[in-house]
Amino acid sequence: MKPLKGARILVTRPEHQADKLCQLINGQGGVAVRLPTLDIVAHDDKAAIEKKLANLDKFQWLVFISANAVNFALKANGGKIQDKTTPRIAAIGPSTAQALQLAGMPVDVMPAAPYNSEALLAMAQMQDISGQSFLIVRGEGGREDLADSLRGRGAEVDYLQVYKRIIPNKDNNRHVLALLATKSLDVITATSVETLQNLLAMAGVGAHQQLFAIPLVVISERIRSVAVDMGFERVAVTEYPSDAAMLETVTTYVTGGLEWPN
Repeated sequence: MKPLKGARILVTRPEHQADKLCQLINGQGGVAVRLPTLDIVAHDDKAAIEKKLANLDKFQWLVFISANAVNFALKANGGKIQDKTTPRIAAIGPSTAQALQLAGMPVDVMPAAPYNSEALLAMAQMQDISGQSFLIVRGEGGREDLADSLRGRGAEVDYLQVYKRIIPNKDNNRHVLALLATKSLDVITATSVETLQNLLAMAGVGAHQQLFAIPLVVISERIRSVAVDMGFERVAVTEYPSDAAMLETVTTYVTGGLEWPN
């Protein structure tokens, strides 16, 4: 018998990013329950994006924060970014690097696990950067830690915000509320603080205590800390921010390999 033995796992990833994790869960005998708590859509100001991408010669570094950053930048710019003026390119992790490579854009720098801003900042190429200009390609309203640290090292930093996150239609939550009512959800997975915030908003206050009692798997200590403050009672953190690592963590705890952290 496969290890998850019919356990129902709530997948909160955006619809277009949920397939791989759902397939992994189902492949191990679990039941992936989809509830996208984020929609990712193109940023409204396409003209501003095109203008900035036409002036890349101003920058020494182009930093892509996610695969979404790559794909939405390409979409806004006619499917192409690279030209003779393209600066050196940094990708925050393997999914981002793969999206760049598929677009024919060579990746100069990618940090090791855990594939985050802190890992990128620790790289040798990010140390002696005084006077260099960085363009960080990301979604609207991302974290400021990377830019603040680069500026602290004497670099100039600008943003190119190519997408934004919105909360989906709340009517999509009925199947999940039904599972909550019968205590039929075994694990929740979440990849950002915003997915958890939107999950609570979509479920409604009356369902919060039921959600808090369900074990939660997240991809960083920062998300775990926020989740505990929200009220989640049992939160485990994956070793890496990937679908495979999330499946491994879910499987380890569901099968009793470890007790859920408090």
